[in-house]
Amino acid sequence: MSKNVLRKDKTCLNCRHVVEQRYCPNCGQENSESRKTFHHLFIHFFEDLTHYENAFWRTIKNLLFKPASLTKEYLSGKRLSYLAPVRLYIFISFITFFLLTVIPNTDYNLVNVNRTTTTTHTQSTKEVQQMKALLKSQSMAIQDSIAKEIKASKNKSGADDFLNLGFTTQEQLDSIQKFGKAEDRYSDLEYWVIKKILEVKKHNTKAEIIEKFKEGFGHNFSKTLFIYMPLFAFFLWLFHSKKRWYYFDHGIFTLHYFSFLLLVVLVTFLFSKFLSLFGKSTITDVIKGAFDFVALAWMFYYFFPAHHRFYGETRFVSFIKSITLFFINIVLIIIIISLFAFYTFINLH
Repeated sequence: MSKNVLRKDKTCLNCRHVVEQRYCPNCGQENSESRKTFHHLFIHFFEDLTHYENAFWRTIKNLLFKPASLTKEYLSGKRLSYLAPVRLYIFISFITFFLLTVIPNTDYNLVNVNRTTTTTHTQSTKEVQQMKALLKSQSMAIQDSIAKEIKASKNKSGADDFLNLGFTTQEQLDSIQKFGKAEDRYSDLEYWVIKKILEVKKHNTKAEIIEKFKEGFGHNFSKTLFIYMPLFAFFLWLFHSKKRWYYFDHGIFTLHYFSFLLLVVLVTFLFSKFLSLFGKSTITDVIKGAFDFVALAWMFYYFFPAHHRFYGETRFVSFIKSITLFFINIVLIIIIISLFAFYTFINLH
């Protein structure tokens, strides 16, 4: 139920109709105060996203543990008890990619932090011995520093084997194109790609290239999913009765399924970060490995019962269609991700 303060004036601000109760009988707008505090706007925004009360958590619970139930409920007309499919996908997608971008990759170790805090005073008594040891190792440290600088210089100039093309400069590439044998020359597309690779290697080390690629690919991956959803629904439409099912129905199923995938990714990521607070150990590694395995297995298995329960076909027919759809979509998503990876790389600077 809404907590907005009602206006004393009973004239609807939207259609000027007389409002006897909370909502206008003509247009449905709530007859509440239009000027609100920032706190109210923030709370209203969150309530609007989560549909207030228990709708949000009911939606998340069914999405995770009851395959296809949300889709069947929505298409049967029960739409106010759950978040709308589009709103659900946008909300989960935003939260997932926002946290993946904001939360750093570094792991925190509260156990080691506590140990460091408790031993601070005892370390102060050993400072003299540590300084002596540090002075003795200065020569070794200088040598190591020089070696690292030489290695970094080699990486910067492209002397390593990362994206090794057999040459390292634009001039060498142009020389092959002009004076090389016909079989050694490159097509216009190959020339453009190689030129871009040389440009990227010239201005970045191997580590910088990998880091920039990960960052750019992370941003593009959300676009990949968004672009692929209509194709996913299209293949569902091809494999099922056109008289019984509309493309709209397949679209709702697709929105819920992709929301489920993103939600599992988010939960797995947050659980991994939570475990990292306790430091790296055999126990945390086993727990993380077990959780990741269960999450991955559930993501893989989820589509089969969801497909069977929603479309209502026999288990055998549903299994055959699910397997076929699964491999078709896997191949296509790999192709699209590869194209986005290539797009990400050519836009590195």
